Amino acid sequence: MDSEVRVISNPIVNVRVTNSLSSSVYWGKFSRGITVAELKSKLELVVGAPAAFMDLDIFSVSDSFLQKMDDNEALLGSYPVDDKCRIHVTDRSGGQMGELFDVSKVEKFEISDEAYDKRTDSARSFMKKCHVGRFNEEEMAKKKANLAARDAEQKAAADAISVGSRCKVEVPGQPTKLGTVMYVGTTDFKPGHWVGVKYDEPLGKHNGTVEGKKYFECGDKYGAFVKPLSVTVGDFPEEDYGLDEM
Repeated sequence: MDSEVRVISNPIVNVRVTNSLSSSVYWGKFSRGITVAELKSKLELVVGAPAAFMDLDIFSVSDSFLQKMDDNEALLGSYPVDDKCRIHVTDRSGGQMGELFDVSKVEKFEISDEAYDKRTDSARSFMKKCHVGRFNEEEMAKKKANLAARDAEQKAAADAISVGSRCKVEVPGQPTKLGTVMYVGTTDFKPGHWVGVKYDEPLGKHNGTVEGKKYFECGDKYGAFVKPLSVTVGDFPEEDYGLDEM
């Protein structure tokens, strides 16, 4: 007696989607009952290519070419689509690889600061009305006073530090380091007063030169700049690490 064998496929297929406009890979679940035209409309939102200018090719799980999907009225399930196979979208509208991510071609809206300041529907206008951020005069005055007091405190600490002194550097979140003061004063790389230190160990960031300007000399990775309040001057002899012992 002959027996009838029926193969029932899952109505949903999970496939990889690649395209000629980018190197990204999209995983999508599609009904085998939709037409190729309907599939193209769905893919239009994914890859950015116009549905009318799409060519679709099917590749196997191992990326071997299987077939072109050239009949818009045919059902997706009529093609050899299986889970994890790949559908490649080729854009025939003239789009180039990567152009969807090239923001240099996007027309930008520009407005002068003066014109923006006159608008009543902007974030700046809202901040002014609510006295938020830099438009809160009392808060800004308080911050300015605190900053001035902090700067004065840093300068007073810097005035008490002499080049050549041994020191201990304690920066929050970092281990305590010992070294020698090599520089005290202002710098070109950041405002305020700074202390240049040559550490006893290579725990620094540079060799005394920052952004092309030499402030002092030391070995590479032995130099660092820290705020004066992080520096304590005193009798901190250099530790003997036993490098001369065998």
